[in-house]
Amino acid sequence: MEDRHFAALRWCSLHTACFLLLLLLAGCRVNYGFTGGDVGEARTVSVDVIEARAPLATPLSAQVLTETLRDLLLAQTPLKLKREEGDVQYSGALVGYDVQPVNIQANETAALNRLTMTVSITYINKLEPKKNAEFTVSRFSDYDSTQDLVSVEERLAREIGKQLAQDIFDRTLGSW
Repeated sequence: MEDRHFAALRWCSLHTACFLLLLLLAGCRVNYGFTGGDVGEARTVSVDVIEARAPLATPLSAQVLTETLRDLLLAQTPLKLKREEGDVQYSGALVGYDVQPVNIQANETAALNRLTMTVSITYINKLEPKKNAEFTVSRFSDYDSTQDLVSVEERLAREIGKQLAQDIFDRTLGSW
């Protein structure tokens, strides 16, 4: 009889301790951020349409880059997109759009071509002007030389656009 009494007492004590621990933990809150974006006090972002200034650049490539940058900023920060005059602002131009042969073979033909896109960016942080920056970033992607650029251009623009957008993010809001 006494063993059952101690067992019941231990069971109650264990459940009471668990209940108190749950109450204590319910009052605690920990915030984790996995995006790496340091927006400070900024609440809004504006991204002007990136202009296609390079002679071979297509409006499609510039538009893809603009949308990719906007999407990345919305996905990796708590900022709200504004048409203009955001707390942080991006503007820029696609200033380089070049195709070069790479991987020259024995018969002096290229097995691959490389599309390189270069973008010049102006970053303005209205709340922390010391973080304002102007810089240029460049990325490339290779494609089979038997393919016509027009047939692979959109895919390449998306690939390169993702890389450029990440570089722009890292240089401006990335806290790495």
